[in-house]
Amino acid sequence: MTLQSRSAAAAFIATPILFAGAAFGADEVPSVVRGINEGVITGILTLVVFAIAFAIMYSQVWPRILKGLEERSEKIRQEIAAAEDARQQAREALEQYEQSLAQARAEAQKMIDKAKADQTRVVQELKANAETEVSKMKDRAMRDIEATRRAAVAEIYHEAAALSTAIASKLLAREVSGDDQDRLLEESLQELRSAGTPN
Repeated sequence: MTLQSRSAAAAFIATPILFAGAAFGADEVPSVVRGINEGVITGILTLVVFAIAFAIMYSQVWPRILKGLEERSEKIRQEIAAAEDARQQAREALEQYEQSLAQARAEAQKMIDKAKADQTRVVQELKANAETEVSKMKDRAMRDIEATRRAAVAEIYHEAAALSTAIASKLLAREVSGDDQDRLLEESLQELRSAGTPN
């Protein structure tokens, strides 16, 4: 019970007693000695008024005060429960948000790791393909060079054989003097040089 409700109850109880005192002897001059009958009557009336006031208070006022206090207490309990529910919901929402954030971070990290792995794999594949292609190009170039060298050597052999045959046929066709031999040798060298020079 609050201080204000207690003060109201005390005022309500004291009011009939004050009225009773005013009715019996308010106009009389107080004396030191009063009669026994007057004191008994005043005491009985005071008790009767107090009993009536207490009965009214107990049956009418006090239940209303208790009901108001209980309603207020129930309202406070409901508000506290609602606040606890709201707090619990906020805590659950925060936990769910933190879980979602952690899951999003984990998924982002997985995507980053996968992108890095894909990048490394692509770089390695491109490097391997480039090395394979360079090796193939090198092998082709070596084969082309070898084929060209063989063709050049074969052509040189063919030209040398043809020149040797021509020289031998010229030598056999006539007698050759020393000057002729030098001239024939010089001509053969010239033809060999001409055959070896690319067009």
